[in-house]
Amino acid sequence: MAASRLLCLIACALILHAANAANYLRVQRVTLAGVSYHEARRVWPQLAEGDALQLVREADNPHDPQAVRVDWQGTTLGYLPREQSGPIAAALDRGTQLSARIAALRDHPNPRERILIDVFAELTQSAPK
Repeated sequence: MAASRLLCLIACALILHAANAANYLRVQRVTLAGVSYHEARRVWPQLAEGDALQLVREADNPHDPQAVRVDWQGTTLGYLPREQSGPIAAALDRGTQLSARIAALRDHPNPRERILIDVFAELTQSAPK
């Protein structure tokens, strides 16, 4: 179901792109899981909204076969939440070009609410036929 929703969003974005929309479509906005277990606290002072993030597929992750790790400048910040990683993992497995950025940094008592990220699909423009 979630993968179908992602594909529908991408299809809608392609239609918008044909009408001169942006080159990227935000397909997910999510807070990071596992932030307390990784390096987010150490690098927090250097993080900024808009910073580029790397999405790293971990198909061999023993805790979640659909795991998608989120890195900032080679440092692991956390993971996409398990309940929301499936469509992104499937897209990465298919070779879909995805990118991510920090959408917001929040001083929240719950570490899982501190880093909000956006995941984008790159839209390609096909040549007219």
